[in-house]
Amino acid sequence: MEGKSCCESGKHTYRGEKLTKSLISRINRVEGQIRGIRGMVESNVYCDDILNQISAARAALDSISRLILENHMHTCVIDKIRAGDDKIVDELMTTIKRML
Repeated sequence: MEGKSCCESGKHTYRGEKLTKSLISRINRVEGQIRGIRGMVESNVYCDDILNQISAARAALDSISRLILENHMHTCVIDKIRAGDDKIVDELMTTIKRML
């Protein structure tokens, strides 16, 4: 990934400008989807149509999660393992279990 380590400042993460812009763009789209779902509910749109939009929003969030996880593994996890901090593996496994 870009630049420096994500964990150089404790629990803060450096992601690089390109990844940050991509994540923000995707998050903005999900926000729009959620507002659209609210509008559908307010307009009494057919249930199946709303459920399809909810599925699409979930898929978009899953995609964002995978990007963040990939960055985390390529930076924070590798850095901490190289530094001898094996506890990061337990933290990562807990995170992956939550994602699944």
